[in-house]
Amino acid sequence: MDATRRVTAVLGPTNTGKTHHAIERMLAHRTGVIGLPLRLLAREVYDRIVAKVGPSVVALVTGEERIVPDRTQYWVCTTEAMPLEIGADFVAVDEIQLCADADRGHVFTDRLLRARGLNETLFLGSDTMRGAIAGLVPHVTFLKRDRMSTLKYAGSKKISRMPERSAIVGFSVENVYAIAELIRRQKGGCAVVMGALSPRTRNAQVALYQNGDVDYLVATDAIGMGLNLDIKHVAFSATAKFDGRRMRGLYPQELAQIAGRAGRHTEDGTFGVTGEVRPFDEDTVEAIETHRFQPVKKLHWRNESMDFGSADRLIRSLETPTFNDWLTRARDADDVLALKALSALPEVQDKLTEPKRVQLLWDVCRIPDFRSSTGPEHTTLLTRIFEFLVGRGLGGGRIPSDWLATAIKRIDKTEGDIDTLSRRLAYIRTWTYVTQRKNWVEDETHWREETRAVEDRLSDALHAALTQRFVDRRTSVLLRRLKQKEALVAEVNDKGEVTVEGEFAGRLEGFRFKQDASATPDGAKTLAQAALQALKPEFHLRADRFYNAPDTELDFTEQGGLMWGTNAVGKLVKGAEPAKPTVEAFVDEEAGPEVVEKVRRRLQHFIDRKVAAQFEPLLNMSRDETLTGLARGFAFRLSEAMGVLPRDAVAAEVKELDQDARGALRKHGVRFGQFTVFLPLLLKPAPTRLRLVLWSLWNGLQEFPESPPPGLVTIPNVAEVPKMHYTLAGYHPAGARAIRIDMLERLADILRQKDSRAGFEATPDMLSITGMTLDQFADLMGGLGYKGEKAERPKVKAEAPKAPEISEEAAAAIAAGVPIPEEVSILAPAPEPEPEAAPEMESFYTFTWAPKPRPRPERGPRPERKEGEGQRAPRGDRPQGERPQGDRPKREGQGDRPRHDGQKHDRPKGDRRDDRKGGKPNRDDRQKSFEARPPRQEKPIDPDNPFAALLALKGKV
Repeated sequence: MDATRRVTAVLGPTNTGKTHHAIERMLAHRTGVIGLPLRLLAREVYDRIVAKVGPSVVALVTGEERIVPDRTQYWVCTTEAMPLEIGADFVAVDEIQLCADADRGHVFTDRLLRARGLNETLFLGSDTMRGAIAGLVPHVTFLKRDRMSTLKYAGSKKISRMPERSAIVGFSVENVYAIAELIRRQKGGCAVVMGALSPRTRNAQVALYQNGDVDYLVATDAIGMGLNLDIKHVAFSATAKFDGRRMRGLYPQELAQIAGRAGRHTEDGTFGVTGEVRPFDEDTVEAIETHRFQPVKKLHWRNESMDFGSADRLIRSLETPTFNDWLTRARDADDVLALKALSALPEVQDKLTEPKRVQLLWDVCRIPDFRSSTGPEHTTLLTRIFEFLVGRGLGGGRIPSDWLATAIKRIDKTEGDIDTLSRRLAYIRTWTYVTQRKNWVEDETHWREETRAVEDRLSDALHAALTQRFVDRRTSVLLRRLKQKEALVAEVNDKGEVTVEGEFAGRLEGFRFKQDASATPDGAKTLAQAALQALKPEFHLRADRFYNAPDTELDFTEQGGLMWGTNAVGKLVKGAEPAKPTVEAFVDEEAGPEVVEKVRRRLQHFIDRKVAAQFEPLLNMSRDETLTGLARGFAFRLSEAMGVLPRDAVAAEVKELDQDARGALRKHGVRFGQFTVFLPLLLKPAPTRLRLVLWSLWNGLQEFPESPPPGLVTIPNVAEVPKMHYTLAGYHPAGARAIRIDMLERLADILRQKDSRAGFEATPDMLSITGMTLDQFADLMGGLGYKGEKAERPKVKAEAPKAPEISEEAAAAIAAGVPIPEEVSILAPAPEPEPEAAPEMESFYTFTWAPKPRPRPERGPRPERKEGEGQRAPRGDRPQGERPQGDRPKREGQGDRPRHDGQKHDRPKGDRRDDRKGGKPNRDDRQKSFEARPPRQEKPIDPDNPFAALLALKGKV
């Protein structure tokens, strides 16, 4: 052997820098070729070399990709695609131990035996190949490289306890997806790397891991072939795989190849198992840690000298045995099986008329079955392609462009789930491989670019689908920022949506953060931690805005909540007095005590001012020092009730009030109604709403009664609602409905003028006040203690006066302009009366006072009374109607009760002075009333008054 053509075997475990050494040696030569076991690894090495010397001199050749510049010096290829005839100065083959692989071993063995550089050849691989290489390659030099870091066994770990920067290895797509889904739920997400991925998808997934967006990688054994990743721990989720023929356990050297990905460069790494995998035995652990394995005894080989004389001769040449002790004939690979299947078809046999066609059939059979299809599907596709290439029909020795375009168009769809996109990507890889073959398609450049563009689109869609399914990007981004201890940037938009580092985290409702419910259970804690840390400055800014906000931006709810706009910021809490509640602020603990106190103070100021404004009449009355004695006590009682008291509940106190006390209270707006004592200003909607909330809060109700809509005179009377709730709302229950207190007192004023003993009918004024129909009014009167008797009578209709009609003779004379003769009657004769129709009937009610009897206490026997003792004088001819009631100066021995025709009736008491100032009756009331007051002093007559003369005659006529 020429001494200048040296052959070196660089052997050692993983993480020894063998691939890096080969790249450096190749770049030291003018030309070079390096063969790599995977398309993914070839792309990685290509990118590294391009970064050093530029793309103009570097070629990338794989089964589905071909980038060959005009001035190519360095070729980066998959092992199958290595050009052996170009005469490069340097040749290297990586992972040479794959010579022992049952499926692809014959390719690596062929490169070991035949691939040589003009100046230097390198074989890179495991030390288990030392004996085989020494026996097959003469004058080889061995270079041993030791691992740059230590690899230790870490035992079994659950997925939930897997350390960061870990790779979990599976050996099926289903297993990989299941683990990735589990990690997403528990750890926020992971990257997925499989051999079936396109380089574009794989690089995008690796970037997720390398950039720190995720801390976990789920992969097949593809990562064992030279992919250099920042992995600290490798966990095996399975130790058996399907090798294309059967399920078998992984050999220790195969486990070591994958486990060796942990601990790159000088950083130590660990390996172990996870899930239901049994822990490794001591011998396996020792072999992996010390890198000592059984040497390779046999290399898979296939005859490279093929006979294309016929299909049978080609098959026999491929099945040629070997007699070398280091070699064993490889089992039939997919290309040989396809050749046997196609050559048995009659339509194919008829076309194998010359060696070139047999060679073409062999090239067609070498199209990889990327789809892993079963049955005749792959064979049918290969048959169709072969028929096109041999010139059948319109093919013309090429695959028809329209047929190829249709096939690609069916694949060029980026919608669908992961499995659908992966299947389409496998299909397009087939057409990418086909278009890379020389002279197979018309316009090769166009179709290569077209299939590459479709593959890129599908790769991007698959990467997006993988990321969407297996990566909670929000959680992963926040985790990375938290680990780096960087200041997180939070933004809150007008809708309260919180984004942290551009990722949606939740909503800031007032001063409480409500995180996004779609976060994973394990990611929720991270999300809350990151969001609250980033929101600390926002809490202070928002507290300042809240403290300076006007009261118009704040409000309270009917259940005692405190709102700032649409956000709940606190609630009312029972205080020392009914009208002095305290507040509780709704602020996240992470905001800090300063924010909590600022919000609490602002809410307290708001509710104090709200009470002072709405209950101003009550507060003025409580501060009036002129109120003394019974009046002051009654004012206190009214303040406790927040301005509304049922009359029957304070009847005794009202009796004890003299006219001076009542007058003092009336100055503050107190009205002594027949049914209720109240302040009319406090019946408005705003004070009513506040009164219900404060009363419910003081009495510890779990659910507060709501105030009726404003403007309603009556509302339904629900039996389950306590009467006190109606009173606080400003209504008095009566029958099926409850009537507003002030309107009820107006109605009572009208009723006091009626003769309730003889009976009276409802007037339009009564119905107008209540806004009811006659039947509804009758029910209301029944609730007030009146009995209504319904009857019918003919309805009296007001007839409009008819203008007299002129007779025909008079009308003719007027039309002719002549005088009407005396004998002619001017008016037309009266029409004959029409027969009377049945009168229209109308209903009416007659109301009489019929209160429910009150239970009277039992009394002892009354003492006999002497004749004439204690008897009243006859009333004479006093009016029999009811006298208007009101507060009058009491005569000695006379109580506060009304008198009706000398009979005692149990009617509610009223205070007429509320609507009749100075005790005067209304102008519409024509009934005179008499009061005991001094005579009015006459004023002197003004002599300048034009009516002075008439006034002087007053009293003289």
